[in-house]
Amino acid sequence: MSDLVATVAVAAPLDKALSYLVPASLAGAVLVGVRVRVPLGRRTAVGYILEVSQGEPAGLKPVIEVLGGEPIFPPAMVGFFRRAADYYQFPLGEVIRTALPAGLSGGSDSVKALAERVYRPSEDVGTPRGPRQRELLEHLRRVASASRSGLLSLFPGCQGSLKSLMEQGFVLETQEERLRDPFADLLPEMDTSVEMTSPQAQAISAIGNALQRGGFHSLLLHGVTGSGKTEVYLRSIETVLQSGRQALVLVPEIALTPQLVSRFRSRFADGRASLAVLHSGLSAGERFDAWRSVARGDVDIVIGARSAVFAPLERLGMVIVDEEHESSYKQGDGFRYHARDLALMRGQMEGALVLLGSATPALTTYHRAMEGRIDYLVLPARVMGRALPAVELIDLTQNRPEGTLAQSLKDALLANLERGEQSLLLLNRRGFAPYLLCADCGTVLRCPHCDITLTFYLSQRELRCNYCDFHQQPPDQCPSCQGANILPEGAGTERLEQELQELLPTARIARMDRDTTGRKGAHQSLVSAMEGRAIDVLVGTQMVAKGLDFPGVTLVGVVQADNLLNLPDFRAAERAFTLLTQVAGRAGRGELPGRVFVQTYAPEHFALACCVRHDYEGFAQEELRLRQELGYPPFGFLVNCVFSGAVREQVEAAAAGLAEELLEPAVKLGVEVLGPAPCPLARLRGKSRYQVLLKSPSRPPLRHLLTRLPLLRRALPGKVALTVDVDPMDML
Repeated sequence: MSDLVATVAVAAPLDKALSYLVPASLAGAVLVGVRVRVPLGRRTAVGYILEVSQGEPAGLKPVIEVLGGEPIFPPAMVGFFRRAADYYQFPLGEVIRTALPAGLSGGSDSVKALAERVYRPSEDVGTPRGPRQRELLEHLRRVASASRSGLLSLFPGCQGSLKSLMEQGFVLETQEERLRDPFADLLPEMDTSVEMTSPQAQAISAIGNALQRGGFHSLLLHGVTGSGKTEVYLRSIETVLQSGRQALVLVPEIALTPQLVSRFRSRFADGRASLAVLHSGLSAGERFDAWRSVARGDVDIVIGARSAVFAPLERLGMVIVDEEHESSYKQGDGFRYHARDLALMRGQMEGALVLLGSATPALTTYHRAMEGRIDYLVLPARVMGRALPAVELIDLTQNRPEGTLAQSLKDALLANLERGEQSLLLLNRRGFAPYLLCADCGTVLRCPHCDITLTFYLSQRELRCNYCDFHQQPPDQCPSCQGANILPEGAGTERLEQELQELLPTARIARMDRDTTGRKGAHQSLVSAMEGRAIDVLVGTQMVAKGLDFPGVTLVGVVQADNLLNLPDFRAAERAFTLLTQVAGRAGRGELPGRVFVQTYAPEHFALACCVRHDYEGFAQEELRLRQELGYPPFGFLVNCVFSGAVREQVEAAAAGLAEELLEPAVKLGVEVLGPAPCPLARLRGKSRYQVLLKSPSRPPLRHLLTRLPLLRRALPGKVALTVDVDPMDML
């Protein structure tokens, strides 16, 4: 009997890790980072080993089996997982399960490594008799080893000769793991020499000095669009690799990954670094292979979206968070972490440099930089002396459009097409129309499960909820008055695409939104088509604004900018300014200058005025002044407690009960309790929703108050769920 005790984070909603006896038969296999199956009540569960130590085994249940055999994260990440779970008030085992790819997070091995037969010449120096056998053997001796598929492609029908060579002892057969490469067909960009601007050189020098000093450093690289931030990233990573450490690069959108991978592959094409990609858009097998390669220490650079912050890099030297302002770094359900904040946490714990890059930094990040808590690096101009695009506001109160586009934007699109230049249009609504309206009685068709209208999709002739995916055929008659005058109101990307096809019948028009990019590889296909000038006009939602580099785009149009400004969220102005500035930055990145048109009913809004001037500092000063008056971040900290359940009265009562329990200790700690109140989306996926917002001028009192939540959560009715969102980004 072993006296080893394993501390296990069980993949279940438990407040703490559990202890299990390590049987003598498993003593050599139970290591930190290994998956195991353990008893949990009357069932079994998957868990992850956090620690193995000598202990008192009396009364402990034994580990049942080891799954997989090899560690899937290094010991250095245990503390990171613990701290992340504590900060976001989420069960530790569930945190780790969220971090791991399919095939490594659960107890089944539905995703497996691919094995391939590989052939090598033996040390026998003899010569086989047949010419075909001699040809095969000479090839193997020349290349040292070859896969079965590779030999069959070079020597069709060689199976018999290969078998004879093996029987005679000239060739040895082995089984080797074959990695699935999601970007095997992606051609690397040509890595041309780049003449550094003076600000780029200064930024690289500052980063290099910080790396040389060692330990944790956080820096903000504030560079206007097209100022060469990626080149700064590449040169900084070269310095990290020279020191024998590894780099992690986070991007906000899967769509950005192919361009970045191509750029990195071209820079490190000489074999100086191995590269892996991690994001949820990969197949389960591709992500499984990439994760295991990283865990084995075979990878120098990891590029990925939000979840890549958990990449099991053991020699982490640098983390780059590109477009650090993006709200897509925040997980919207389950474990609601923010990848940028976890990158800073991980860098601090592992002594790595964290570089945050953006043309429009989050106001919280910018404020910390202005206070000196983050080093501030600036790239104030575009490379090669290129000018920022001219931005023009189209006042829709004076220029009401026929259809979706104002006449001045239509004229600009026609002229751009005649010149053979590319255009990009942003409309942050999917579908053909946001809703169908009965013109006779005013009835709007709504989702039966959510507090939202049904979006009309013309191509599929269906109404769809973009939250719960409920769908139905459009009715022929109004369900309220039986009238037949049901009309689509408003515009989405599908409708805009149709209008453009009528306006520009000879143009090659494409659409980039969640409806057109759901298929694997669709993002990459659209990006490649834009780069190859196979698209004249690209229409899309906000994903077209995020970091994409299309040198041929000289015209950008923003349709319905007011949708961004009028959201019921204190961050609405910041999000509008950021998105407009980012999408404007897609214009004029090549040799030709760019123009931007923004359609709005509120041209006097300060966020739009600052966008016209490319004035980030002016916007930040005004918005920070307003935030300080209201005590919102960065001048305060928030936790949103969201209650949901099928019965509205139960949900409301549960929210009121928790608010009452927290009120007295909150007052003593200086924490403000707001609510309970219905969420702006009061019903979602068939559940009623109420929220209680906790607000504090400093973080420690809020953290102290949250220690009461586990006990209060256990007192909730079984049919009411509580989601705790620390540092919420979405208040809907």
